[in-house]
Amino acid sequence: MLRSRHPSKKGRIWGFYILMLYTSPLSCLANFSQAKELIYTIKEGLPKGTFIGAIGEDLRLDFTVEPPFSFSLTQKKVTEQYVNINNTTGELYTSAAEIDRETLCPYSSDKQGCFFSLDVFVLPQQYFQLVKVKLLIEDVNDNRPKFPMDEICMFVPENAQINSRFAVEQSAVDPDLGIFGVQTYWLVNDFGVFTLDVEENDGGELTPFLIITDFLDRETQDEYITDIIAEDGGTPPLLGAATLKIAITDVNDNCPKFTESQINVTLHGNTSKGTHLARLHAFDPDLGTNAEISYAYSERVPRDTRSLFHLDKITGGIKLARKIDSATATFYKLTVLANGPGCIPAVATVSVHVIKLVTGPPDILPRYIASEKDGVVTLKESEPAFSPIAFFTIKNMDKTHRVDCYLEGNGPFRLVPYQQLENEYLLETTDTLDYERIQEYELIVVANKTLGMVIKTFLKVQVLDENDNAPVFQQSLVEISIEENNSPNTFLTQLQASDPDSEGRGEVIYILGGDAPGIFAVDRLTGVLTVATSLDREEKEKYRFIVRAVDQGTPRRESLATVVVTVLDRNDNSPRFINKDFTFFVPENFPGFGEIGVLSVTDADAGKNGWVALSILNGSDIFMIDTGRGALRAKTPLDREQQGTYQLWIEAADGGVPALSSITMVTVLLLDVNDNPPIVLFPQSNQSYMLVLPSTAPGTSIAEVYAVDKDTGMNAVIAYSIIKRKGGEPGSFAIDPQTGNITLMRELSNRGLYSLLVKVTDHGQPEPLYSTVIVNFFVNETVSNESYIQSLLTRDTDIEVEEKPWYGGQMTDGPERYELFPCRSVLIALSVVCLGLFFLVVILISYICCKRFKKIRHKRSEVEAPLKMKNGSTHDLNRKLRQMSKM
Repeated sequence: MLRSRHPSKKGRIWGFYILMLYTSPLSCLANFSQAKELIYTIKEGLPKGTFIGAIGEDLRLDFTVEPPFSFSLTQKKVTEQYVNINNTTGELYTSAAEIDRETLCPYSSDKQGCFFSLDVFVLPQQYFQLVKVKLLIEDVNDNRPKFPMDEICMFVPENAQINSRFAVEQSAVDPDLGIFGVQTYWLVNDFGVFTLDVEENDGGELTPFLIITDFLDRETQDEYITDIIAEDGGTPPLLGAATLKIAITDVNDNCPKFTESQINVTLHGNTSKGTHLARLHAFDPDLGTNAEISYAYSERVPRDTRSLFHLDKITGGIKLARKIDSATATFYKLTVLANGPGCIPAVATVSVHVIKLVTGPPDILPRYIASEKDGVVTLKESEPAFSPIAFFTIKNMDKTHRVDCYLEGNGPFRLVPYQQLENEYLLETTDTLDYERIQEYELIVVANKTLGMVIKTFLKVQVLDENDNAPVFQQSLVEISIEENNSPNTFLTQLQASDPDSEGRGEVIYILGGDAPGIFAVDRLTGVLTVATSLDREEKEKYRFIVRAVDQGTPRRESLATVVVTVLDRNDNSPRFINKDFTFFVPENFPGFGEIGVLSVTDADAGKNGWVALSILNGSDIFMIDTGRGALRAKTPLDREQQGTYQLWIEAADGGVPALSSITMVTVLLLDVNDNPPIVLFPQSNQSYMLVLPSTAPGTSIAEVYAVDKDTGMNAVIAYSIIKRKGGEPGSFAIDPQTGNITLMRELSNRGLYSLLVKVTDHGQPEPLYSTVIVNFFVNETVSNESYIQSLLTRDTDIEVEEKPWYGGQMTDGPERYELFPCRSVLIALSVVCLGLFFLVVILISYICCKRFKKIRHKRSEVEAPLKMKNGSTHDLNRKLRQMSKM
C-alpha cells in the first residue's frame, strides 16, 4: 500500500491537537488520574494529635501549583472518629478516640494483621485523584489475661496417683496477640501437693494442667483453695487471677466401725412393747454412698430373737417388739453387723438380761422439755446451767418397797426429785455445755427396786453448736522482713487462724484493717499476704497494720493480728555530698595538718551500706583527709607564691557490696599573707649609676626605680620614697611614690656623683615590709673615666637624710625608728639631752662640711681636666649611657 509522503491538511490539524494536549499543563498532571494506595503503620492507643503520615509528601505532589491542593476524607462520620486530616498538607493525625485493635479487628490473627481503610480525595478537579490509605494497627500489651469465671472448681479423686494430670478447662483469654498473649500459668499456693504444667495445642492455645505431686486424703483435707495466675509476655507482664477451688472427691477407702462393740442391757419381764433398749452407732469417714451404713442381725441370731427385738436398719436402734413372758428369766445375745459398700461388716454385741419380776417392775415415763426425737435430746451450747431437759415419772410403784431413781453417765447433768411431788424427777444441766469439748452424751435413768429389780431408760443428749468462739490467730504478732526493691505482687506470708466452731461458724475469712496501706493485699480465703508494689526502705522502713480474721456465724466474731513488715536495706543509694563542689579559702603558711575544711556527705542507706569512707584521688602527697569525719588537711605549710590554687577530686565510697561511690571537686584557694618584701629590679645594684647632663632642666624625669612584690592585693601595692641623699641640696630630687619615677627638681650646678637612698615599701598588714636601693647619678657631659666613677661608688660615705618616709607609724626595722614615750618627764629630759647633742652635731657637721667642700672642689678640678683632654664622639657617649642604664 502506498502512502503519501506529505501529510494531508486534516492530519496536520489532528497532530496539532495532540501536540497541544501533551504540551498543556494538564499533561503534567495526567498521572493523578489513577488511584494510589498508601499504607501506614501505627500502634493502637495513641493519644490525640499523633502524627501518622503526610499523604502529599508521600505522593510527591508539587505544592507550588495554583490553585493549591486540598485534601478531604470521603466518609467523615466514620473516619474522623479515629483520624483527622490537614486539608492543606494532607497530613494525617490521630483524633480524640483512641484506636483499639481488639475492638476494631476482634477476629484478626497476628498473621492477618489489623487494617483500617479510608479514602482521601485530592482536589481541585484538575488534580483530582482518589487515594486509598490503609492503616496497619499494631498490637500493644494493653489487656491483661482474664479467666471466663472468677472461681474455677475442679474435682480430683483422693486416690489419684502421683503425676496424674487434670486439665483446667477454663483457661484464661488475652485479646492481645503473639507474645502479649497468655504465656504461662502458676499457682499462688501449691500446698506441697500440686503443681501446674502448660500444654500448647496445634492452634497455639495454652491449656494449664493440674499435676498431683503427693498423695491425697479426703478424710484429712477435702478441699484446697488457692489462686491461679495467668501471665502474659509483656514488659512488665500483666496478670490475671481466678480462685481455684480443688475439691477432693471421696473414694470408698474406709469401712464402718462401731463406737461401742459391747453393750449390756437389763430388761424386766414386764417391760412394755416398743420400749427403746439401745442404740448402736457405727461411723464411716467416707462421703455419700461410700459412707452409707445399714444395720442387720448376724445369721447366728435365732429368728425368734430377731422377732422379739426389732433392729432399725438405718438408725441402729433396738426396741422391744412384743411383751416378754414375765414368768421367764432369759439372757439374749444379739450380734449386730454394720454393713458398708464393699466392706467387711463391723460386729457389735448387745447382751440383754431379762429379770424375772415377782411384782411388776417400776416403769419410767419420760416427758421431754427440750427438743427430742427417737430418744435423742438436742441442747444448744448456749443454754445456761440448770436448764431443764425432761421429767421422769416412776409408775407401777409397790408402796411396800422403796424405789431408788438415779442417773448413770458422765457429763454436767443431774436427776433430782421435783419439789415435794413423789415419783417425779427432773433431769437438768449442772453447768454450761461446750460443743467444742464434747458433742454428745449418753445417759441412763435407772429405777432400782429394793428386791433387786432394775429398769433403765437410755437417753442421748446432743449439743448443738453456736457461734461462741472467735477465730484465733496462730500468732497475734506477725513480723515479716523483706528486702527493698522487691518485685510487684511478692508473697510475704500466709496468715492462719482457726475457729473450733462447726460449719460456717468455723469458716474464717481474712480482711485487712483500715490502717493497712493500699499496697498490701490479703486473700480472703487463704490468708496469703502480698505486697503489690516495690518497697523503698529510704521512703519507709517499717509498716504496721491490722489483719482481721472473721468467721461466718451469726453474729460474726473476729480476732485481730498485728502485722509488722520491716523493709531491709539494699545498697541502692550512692553517697551524696551536701554540695556539688567545695571551695575552701586558707591563708598561706597555714600550719601543717591543720584543718582546712570539712566535707559533709550522706548516704540514705543503713548499716554498712550507709558507712561512707572518703579518699583523695589526686594530690594525696600534699593533702590528706579523715575518712570518717571528712576533715581535709595539708601535710605541710602551703606557699601561695609557689601555687595559689589546688583542685582535688574526693571520692566517697560506701560499705555495700558492691560498693557505690560519688566524686566531688574541692578547690583550695590560698589567701595571700604579707611574707615577701618588695624586690628592686632596677637599678640592679647599689653600684650602678646613670649619667645626667648638667644642662638637664628641672622637672625632667631622669631615672625610674622599678620593684615588684610576689604577694597579691594590698600586700603587693608598692610605694617609693627617698629617705637619704648624698650630694646636692635638699629638695633637688623628687620621686613619684606610685611609679618610682625620679624627677630633677633643681638645676645641678656641681658636677660629680649624687646618691639617693630609695625606700620601697608595700602596704601589707599587719606590718608593711620594705627594701632599699641606692640610686647613683653622675653629673657630667660625658663619661670618660669609668674607673674613677667606680672608685667614687665604692667609697663608704654617709648619705644625708632627705625626708621622712611617706607613711606614718612605727617601723619595725630599717635605718630609722620612731618611738613614743608615755612618760612626760622622760620626754623632757630626753629633749634637753637631744638639744645639747644637736648643737654639738651641728658644730661638727659644719666643720666636716667645710673640709669636705674644699676636698670636692679639688677633685672636681681634677675630674674636669681629663674629661676635656678626651675627645669622645656623641655616638660613644650614647653607647655608654645605654650600658649604664642597663646596669
